[in-house]
Amino acid sequence: MNHRVMTWALTASLACLVSQGAAAQGLRPAGNASQGLARQPAANTGAAPALSLPTPSAADKGPRSADYIVAIVNSEPVTNHEVSSRVARIEQQLAQQGGSTPAPPREVIAREVLERLILEKAQLQLAREMSLKVDDYSVNQAEASVAQQNGLTVDELQRRLVREGLSRDRFREELRNQLLLQRVREREVDSKVRVTDLDIDQFIREQQANPEGVEINLAHVLVRVPENASPEVVAERQARAQQAADKVRAGEEFAKVAREYSDAAEGARDGGLLGLRPTDRYPELFVTSTQSLPVGGIVGPIRSPAGFHILKVVERTSAGSGMVVTQTNARHILLRTGPQLSEAAAAARLNDYRRRIQVGQAEFASLAREHSQDGSAKQGGDLGWANPGRYVPEFEQVLNTLRPGEISEPVVTRFGVHLIQLVDRREAKLNQREQRDMMRDAVREKKLDEAYATWAQELRGRAYVEYREPPQ
Repeated sequence: MNHRVMTWALTASLACLVSQGAAAQGLRPAGNASQGLARQPAANTGAAPALSLPTPSAADKGPRSADYIVAIVNSEPVTNHEVSSRVARIEQQLAQQGGSTPAPPREVIAREVLERLILEKAQLQLAREMSLKVDDYSVNQAEASVAQQNGLTVDELQRRLVREGLSRDRFREELRNQLLLQRVREREVDSKVRVTDLDIDQFIREQQANPEGVEINLAHVLVRVPENASPEVVAERQARAQQAADKVRAGEEFAKVAREYSDAAEGARDGGLLGLRPTDRYPELFVTSTQSLPVGGIVGPIRSPAGFHILKVVERTSAGSGMVVTQTNARHILLRTGPQLSEAAAAARLNDYRRRIQVGQAEFASLAREHSQDGSAKQGGDLGWANPGRYVPEFEQVLNTLRPGEISEPVVTRFGVHLIQLVDRREAKLNQREQRDMMRDAVREKKLDEAYATWAQELRGRAYVEYREPPQ
């Protein structure tokens, strides 16, 4: 197993979350008038990725055998059950991924899991020392996001968790911990990373020295195959995928086919477009399957653990050059939370604003000027035209689901609670300054990875850790 797959499997299992490239949204970095929305990418090695439905392990479902302590972290125990249940999840995920490379021995995975648990407990302890908290409203929003990503209502999600042996209370506690981990990392790492012009110049020189540095935009149809599907179901799913592939090869509009056939979240909303991004931000299967195709070329159905995929190369370009992106023009009202205003209270206030706007009793811009606690308030909450990735992930994820003129429900980010309205979208070719801004985001993401790794190592070094019996 290569290191990249191992890291993904551990992170996904330990956090009960799965990263698909979504990032968390917030406000612009210091120095800009708007202080609540510009994206500050999270470190891949530690920040909480997009929420997903966990896979309960056999250890989760069955009765617990006699438990024991395997390590102490600053007086807090790590139990064998904690380790074994997460190991079982990883083994399940690796089995579902398949592949020719054998999985590492269980004892190797157990050691990795134990070290991750030690680091996680140290970070949660720091969060408590800093008096960081996650309100029930944030957990409710995260739970709703998980349900939506899995095509379920919250009630259906809860019933599924019960059927699979994972109580709702335990699931919500895991969500709360992951949100808390995200907040302590944002406070301790994200807020301290700065990108200089010299950093960007160095990045440009490195890109120019790498002729293979390209970006691609793929359109995608996913025909999902359920876990443990029978051969008959797999054959039916493959036939459906082949039907979709035949239609696009016959000249039918890809977006139309995606909306009709795709089980992926982007299928109905964006016509299957995944967006222009560096190849290392696409699954390896997608890159290898399309690398020899010309623009407009189609491949598929190809199989992955998720199901069958049809891919079309929409655009291929050298990183940043001549880039055409879909820009959004949005406005928002931000209420900052704290001892005097909880997330639930802020959300209730914003819901009242939303109701008043929808029935014609108030205008969005007027309410923003009067109540928003962001630098954009003077402009009626108008954030101007923004490129993809500008906002922190929770913000941008919701923004991407809105139609022009539509207003979101309240959205929690690290900056507070937002009410978002999409004004319009447009296709735009980036000028040199805008390309440089996107390079700044890429450099920042790299520096966040490095800063998180250093911070985590230092935090681990300060923690008192006593190893007891090895996990089984």
